[in-house]
Amino acid sequence: MAVCRSQEGTLIALGLGSCIGICAYDARAQISGMSHVVLPESSPNTTQTGKFADTAVPLLIQRMVEMGANKHSIRVVLAGGAQLFVGTQTGARMDVGPRNAAAVKAALTKCGICLHAEDLGGNSGRTVTLLKDGTVRVKVLGKGEKIIASLSQSASHYGTTNPEPFLQRAA
Repeated sequence: MAVCRSQEGTLIALGLGSCIGICAYDARAQISGMSHVVLPESSPNTTQTGKFADTAVPLLIQRMVEMGANKHSIRVVLAGGAQLFVGTQTGARMDVGPRNAAAVKAALTKCGICLHAEDLGGNSGRTVTLLKDGTVRVKVLGKGEKIIASLSQSASHYGTTNPEPFLQRAA
């Protein structure tokens, strides 16, 4: 998990398979935050709260607010949640990607944060980047890179119903 003033840096979550990259941005306060969620639920003795959906989301929002963000101005984009291991084993234990996505969305709802855009599911790994200006780029393994949101702009241009074209093809 990382939180910073937007002008201080770009945030990147590498190697998202079933994991979820949470990109959060407050354009007014110029505060960015990112968490790399590995599993949906923490245990009572969890010390790595940024790795679990139920604890990462409220902690990310809290840290952004402590740095000066307004909770009601934070916009969120999710990426990841792939189903990488498709085969003979089925059932809820193997559906980690979809379970992570559902848990992150539930935690956002519980915190009163609306989801701005998402790039979830499928069976390919991803890398997500939150740029200094609030642009969120996703590179999908073998499929290239695309912009999925600009968190400093109107929601009408981006989101799950209007996927952007790939900017470049992977070599």
